Amino acid sequence: MGLTSCESLVRPIYVNEIKVMKRTIAVLFAVCVVAAASACTNLIVGKNASADGSVMCTYSADDYGMFCNLCHYPAGRHANGTIRKIFDGDTKVYHGEIAEAPVTYNVIGNINEFQVAIAETTYGGREEMVDPTGVLDYGSLMHVALQRSKTAREAISVMTSLVERYGYCSEGETFTICDPNEAWIMEMMGMGPGSKSAVWVALRIPDNAICAHANQSRIGKFNMKDKQNVICSKNVIKYARKMGWYDGKDEDFSWKNTYARPDFGGRRFCDARVWSFFRHFDNNFDKYLPWALGTDPDAEDMPLWIVPNRKLKLQDVEMCMRDHYEGTALDISNRKIAGGIWNMPYQPTPLKYELDGKTYFSERPISTQQTAFTFVAQLRSWLPREIGGVLWFGNDDSNMVAFTPIYCSNTRQPECYNTPGADAVTFSNKNAFWVCNWVSNMVYPRYSQMFPSLQAVRDSLDNSYIANQSEVEAKALEMLKTDGHDAVVKYLNDYSIEKAQQMLDCWNKLAIYLIVKYNDMTIKPEKNGKFERTDTGIGATVARPGYSKEYAREMKNISGDKYTEPAAKK
Repeated sequence: MGLTSCESLVRPIYVNEIKVMKRTIAVLFAVCVVAAASACTNLIVGKNASADGSVMCTYSADDYGMFCNLCHYPAGRHANGTIRKIFDGDTKVYHGEIAEAPVTYNVIGNINEFQVAIAETTYGGREEMVDPTGVLDYGSLMHVALQRSKTAREAISVMTSLVERYGYCSEGETFTICDPNEAWIMEMMGMGPGSKSAVWVALRIPDNAICAHANQSRIGKFNMKDKQNVICSKNVIKYARKMGWYDGKDEDFSWKNTYARPDFGGRRFCDARVWSFFRHFDNNFDKYLPWALGTDPDAEDMPLWIVPNRKLKLQDVEMCMRDHYEGTALDISNRKIAGGIWNMPYQPTPLKYELDGKTYFSERPISTQQTAFTFVAQLRSWLPREIGGVLWFGNDDSNMVAFTPIYCSNTRQPECYNTPGADAVTFSNKNAFWVCNWVSNMVYPRYSQMFPSLQAVRDSLDNSYIANQSEVEAKALEMLKTDGHDAVVKYLNDYSIEKAQQMLDCWNKLAIYLIVKYNDMTIKPEKNGKFERTDTGIGATVARPGYSKEYAREMKNISGDKYTEPAAKK
């Protein structure tokens, strides 16, 4: 059966949905793309490091058991004295309230109508710096900033002024803050219980560079005198001196070595993901492998950013979000039986496990099964803002989804990304999170056998969306001249919904195809896009692939001759 187009898949048999009460708007907003993301990855591309001149940034929200929708905050005007209640993005616990801005902007997911995009990864840092009395957690802070900012610099100003007024209650956080012209990395921490304040530093990433962070603080030394490219709190070093954590010269101060020094886990589980991204675009980056491995205390640390050896396309960035350390010293396929019979590049969590009094660990690549949502934000300065910003969005592990286009001017979510009744314990075949997870969880344990089928559908959709982009946007530009803003917003919104729902339809069909094709660890033969039958109409004889030679050899090494068939007696 051909799988270059989802229309060629067998017709799905839909299951009855479990009926549940619709959630309120407040809860719907709470369970949005800012939900818990304690183990995430961000990749960042400056405008002169991209093939088309766009600023790009990515986000994979990786947290165990997390369910989320694509959230939407409509633009609004608010009377003087209006307050906004803040609920924790992870726990949904009420933290307090802040003054609402007179004007707020349209936000869809992690991008606003002015092409400002914000993402994050949590690194923790010194536990004593957490302030549980602070009003703003990292998730609330991101979306409040998106509603109030027209540029990345303005978003930094909004975020930092808010935490300095109301306090910051999350652990150490690294934020990616981008607009069509600039990309920034900002790190922030509280100042201890009851402080109602924060320390922070933000660095502009050079336009010709790429950067990344993945749950380990990345900012080291910085030049406080470079006001154009470095912004920081006035107390960023004074606080460390006050606490007795630093006594050197200001110019030698390192944020991460003071507030979140990299340990083995910070290097092997976190910085290794950055290393894996950079090595695709620097032929000599393997020299930093000792740092990524985490065991050599004298290993050379990686730079915060690099100038890539070629300009990155959107497809390059998407594929880097699907990385499993393939072909490197951290490749799971080097771990013999760890990938199972069908060479799965995933391992069960948690990362560490105990055995016979020793602690062992698994690798942590960029692509991981616990991803709840992922995106690549594409921000383009040469296009009108209604058209220039695209959130290429997926509702599962980056490797297992097609990225569908969500334009920054969208004011309506696709049903599949915002499904009434669906939640973390309620399946719906109208919901992208659940249907994509349905498919990926079939594929994981039988990866080498089943993944090519998923990959064919995924890449066909990805390629079609990217190929359609210029035509769709050319029409939008013409409409903007003749029909105006509202018509363009509706046109692009309808297109985003159409493509998201098309993806869902393809994935429902893919789920049915996979269970039919690979039922009971066999493979049904196909011809001319159809499953073969015998002359009498029953299914043709299936193939039984059994063990690969490599896996069979490992089984022999483990079991010895226990399962050796005895020689036949003569």
